[in-house]
Order: sequence, then C-alpha cells, then structure tokens
Amino acid sequence: MTKTIQDNDDLSQTASVAAISYCLNFARFNEHLIDVTLTFTASVDSPRLWLPVWIPGSYLLREFARNITALHYKGSDESSKVGRAQKVDKHTWALPAVKAGQIVSVDYEVYCYDLSVRTAYVDQQRLYGNFTSLALAVEGQEQLPVQVSLLVPAAFLSDKCENNVVLACGLDATYLKSLNQEDDNKNSSTQHGYGLQADSYHQLIDYPFEIAEQQFFDFIIQDSDNQTLSHRFYLSGKHSANMGRLQQDITQICQTYLNWLGDAPFSNYTFMTFASGQDYGGLEHINSTSLITPRRDLPSIDEPELPSTDYKRFLGLCSHEYFHAWWVKTVSPDVMIDVDLRREAYTPLLWVFEGFTSYIDDFMLQASGVIDQDGYLTLLAEQISRYYQTHGRSQQSVAESSFDAWIKLYRSDENTGNAGISYYNKGALVALCLDLTLFEKSAGKHRLFDVVRSFYSQAKQSGTQRIGISSADMGEVISQFMPRADWEDFEQRYVNGVEELPIEALLNAHGTIIYKDAKDNADKKVPWGMRCTETPAGLKVNRVQRGSIAARAGISAHDIIIAIDRIKADNKHLATLSPLLQDTTCHLFRRDELMTITIKAEPTAQAEVDITDAYKVNLRRKESEFEQWLNPDFIES
Repeated sequence: MTKTIQDNDDLSQTASVAAISYCLNFARFNEHLIDVTLTFTASVDSPRLWLPVWIPGSYLLREFARNITALHYKGSDESSKVGRAQKVDKHTWALPAVKAGQIVSVDYEVYCYDLSVRTAYVDQQRLYGNFTSLALAVEGQEQLPVQVSLLVPAAFLSDKCENNVVLACGLDATYLKSLNQEDDNKNSSTQHGYGLQADSYHQLIDYPFEIAEQQFFDFIIQDSDNQTLSHRFYLSGKHSANMGRLQQDITQICQTYLNWLGDAPFSNYTFMTFASGQDYGGLEHINSTSLITPRRDLPSIDEPELPSTDYKRFLGLCSHEYFHAWWVKTVSPDVMIDVDLRREAYTPLLWVFEGFTSYIDDFMLQASGVIDQDGYLTLLAEQISRYYQTHGRSQQSVAESSFDAWIKLYRSDENTGNAGISYYNKGALVALCLDLTLFEKSAGKHRLFDVVRSFYSQAKQSGTQRIGISSADMGEVISQFMPRADWEDFEQRYVNGVEELPIEALLNAHGTIIYKDAKDNADKKVPWGMRCTETPAGLKVNRVQRGSIAARAGISAHDIIIAIDRIKADNKHLATLSPLLQDTTCHLFRRDELMTITIKAEPTAQAEVDITDAYKVNLRRKESEFEQWLNPDFIES
C-alpha cells in the first residue's frame, strides 16, 4: 500500500541504504523520456547489466531493451573516466573498465510511450512504469536490496492540483520534498519525489507505479480469522465514474474471494486503473494490479442496480486480476518459479492459470451478488459463442495453445482463427466442463474451487509461500475429488486432444439449456465464410474461413472486392447472395493487381456451414430445475 511516510529535504539520502540504487528523473516527460542513474558496487571485473525481455503474466518477448539508448558509466575514484558500455547481446551490456570493488554510476535514458500495462508511459498527464522496462539488473547481484528514487519536476505539477498528484504503487513509499537540482540535461528546478525499497531486483519488478492526478478510495476486507486487509483503488485519466458504486462492488467481489480462500498471500492490495478511450487490459502483481479500461466501462452516476454490459466487463477485469494474486503469483506453473526473464519459459499449463481464472472471474461476480444468475449466464454464453466461432478449435489443443503462447497468442493474423484456439477462451470452457464433471462425479460434494483451494493450501505450507505445479500435480490433486481414470480420460480428450467440449450435455444435466437464436445468427451471418470491412476502395477481406465458399474460390485475406456480378460490392449486396444459388463473378484487387474470380454455387445445406463462423448461443435456466452449480453457498463451506 502506498503511504506518505515522511518529508525529506535531501533526495540523495534515498541512495544511502541499499546495495543498489536507481534514480529515475522525469524532467523530460514532454519527450516521453526517463533519465535513469544506476549506482552499485562491482563484485567482479567488467560487470554486466541486463534487462528482461518479457514481463511475468504476458508471454511474449517484448524486447524492452529497444527503448534504451547508449549507457555511459563512471567509477567513483578520481582517475575514472566516463565510458560507453559495450553491448554483449540484445539485452546485455558490459562495463569493461570497471574493476571489482569500485562504486559505479551508470546513466541511460528510456523512451516511454507505450500505453499498455506491460511497459512504461510518461507525458504531461501521467508518469507510469514497470521496472522490467526501466531498471537494468546487475548480473550476480539480483538478490541484493534495492532502493529507488522517483524524481518529479515542478513543471509536471505546474498545471495540476498538487494535492491530487499521488503515487500509486504496491510498495510502501517515502515522500521526499524537495531539492533544487541542475545538471547537463535539465534546467535548475524544484524536484519532488518518492523513495521505494525492495528486498531484491526480482521483488522490485513486481511493483509497477503511477504518479498522476488520481482519485482513490480505501476499503477493508476480512479473512477467515477476522484479520483485516487494507485495499486501495486508484483511478486516473479523464472520467466521470461513480466512485461510490465502484467501491461498493469492488469490496463485495474482493470479500467473496476471501470468503472462499480463507486468507490472502498479501497484507494489503492496490488497484491501479487508468481510464482511456478504447484501451483495455490488466496485469497481475503480488499485491497489486495495473489496469487500463475504456472510460465507458466505468460505472455511471445513474448506473442501474444490475450493471450495464460495459461495467460488467470492467468488474470482470478487476475480478480476473485480483484472483491472479492466488492463482499465478502464489500457485503458478513450475517453470515460472525463479524464472529467467531473458528467455521464454514454456509450459502446457497456461490454460489452467488463465483458463481457470477466465471461468472463475465472471462466476465470482454472481457469487458476490454484484450481478444476478441471468447476467452470469449471458457472460457465459458469450464465452461459448467465441469458442464456436473459432474453427481452429479442431486443430489445436488447449495444452498446445498454452505451449505456443510465445509465438501465437499475441501475434494473431488472418489465419489465427483457422489454425488455433485461445487458452483463455477454451481454457475457461474446459474449466467449466471440469467443474461440472467434478460436481457430477462427486455427487455434488466437490467443485473446481476445491482444486484451487487445495493447491493454495499447499503453497501456504511451503517455505517460500509459493509453489510451482506440473501436469502431474494437476492429476494428483484432481484425483482427490474424482476418480483418476475419469480425469485421465477428460485430460486426453479435452486438454491434450481436440474433441468438441461436452458443453451442451453438461449444462443440460445441470439445469441450463443452451440454444441458438435464429435472429441472432441471421444478423451475425458471415456470407461465403469471410469477414469484410467496407472501405472507400471496396470490401476489404479481413479473414477467410478455411474450407468456405470464398476459400475454395481463391479469395484471400487483404483482397479488396470492388464488384460482384458487375455491381459495386458492399456488405448488403454480399448478404443477398448468401446462400449462393448460382455461379457469381467477383472483381477484386490483390495488392495492385486486378483479378477476376468465379464463386461456384453451393447447395443450400452446404451453405449453412458458413453460419457457424458466427455461431451465437444463449443460455436459459430450466424452470423446473435449480442450478446447484450456480449456488454460491459452497464458497463459505
């Protein structure tokens, strides 16, 4: 929890305690630059510095080092001269003139203009960063204590109400004010700042920060021993959110997690949220989460008792990232324990951690009473619809999707929907099926929630309060709640295999009917199996379903269809030709070349295949049955 602990007239004092110190100066915020000074004592000759290439929770090599310009360094003795660090590889630098025992100062700048929650962003409005993007690690000294000074220039505060400019961070902070400073890059000005301390580099990089004008509220959650856990929710950016409603709903959601899991792996928790126009995302940390959301997703002043669709999406995001404190940061894939952030860490279990979470996040909204059961079934129907819309589900297993996250999930293209499936989406539905299967095989005694709780109990008993698990560990724990043979069959068919998930049968057995609405499917119909966008140049083809009419005719993604049977192409005209009852001629541009393609007529029954690309389902409860699987009473058992 971020706290103002004291005032201090000398910012330099923050570097006097820790073995390694970082000073981040935001004086060039208008240029989206942070000037960083790293100070440490070399333990070897020619020490090396390195920067992570990915951030935990986001499985893509993001090459953060590309935003760093040249490093310059100097030893503390009078004979030392300023040197230029030598690049060893894409993320590592050597300091060849440094000898063991010397105190070294390293200066570098970082370009920070990525609005996502994974990197860093500075401008006139906000100073935000993840230390995976900003703080070079000293090789061999990653376990030493670390101190950070965040220096905020008066120019950043000049057009703001200074009392509203606060630091959001999961680490305790010392407020430092003020120092007149002048150097080669910056004019003399008053600096305000904050001091942070971490036990190690690896701990430091789990704490993002934001300095901006922010609204916030505090709330208290109680664990099963009636111990109170303080929480703070920060909100920055332009918005008109109903903060009272937000506090009420977030409190209910967080308390429901504690009611279920008993206690938490943190003593306090911080939500950091930035409201933007269209951006959306979140990233988990051990006692905080960094979120970015469209401002329309925040609750309005007259938000109805049952949340709007947009607001439900934001609550689901908060629920998702909050649960990750237990189910990623405390219990995680075995390869993510003491992970090397300089290379990929492959695991087939991301479906367990992101999939379970994507199922539980919305479930907990209705378990907390923030939404009702019908609202939850609407969210679940959307998840099922996305699954049916993805034809790649028959090509890639959810375990393979997990393993290939590094090369596929964050690099989608026009073929993604044909060749693969998201471990978030299918993982959530595998979790649903596993939950209902456990419920069925144990005669209603056990749930997926018992599996999670069992692993969390194991983590609490470990010396580090964390555990890494494997596929074998999954089998061991799940077999405590259902016959092992049933789990192995389930795993072979639906986790490692590509069999269609038994969603309909399982839901029906538990009092929930899944059905297709004819109008919904007609409205969402995808003529010829291709998705198009109208542009001034014509119909731009975004994606072509494998095996569809369009694919067999040779139409490809990125083609621009200008005419169909000599009539200007648009979506309305295309819709009238589905199903296609006679051969049709298309004129299109591929790159800068004009092509003529004939689309062969399809029998009506065959043309119906195209509808499944936009398969829209709905869920409803059987009037004569009560869905025990939606009953939240088990949470407090």
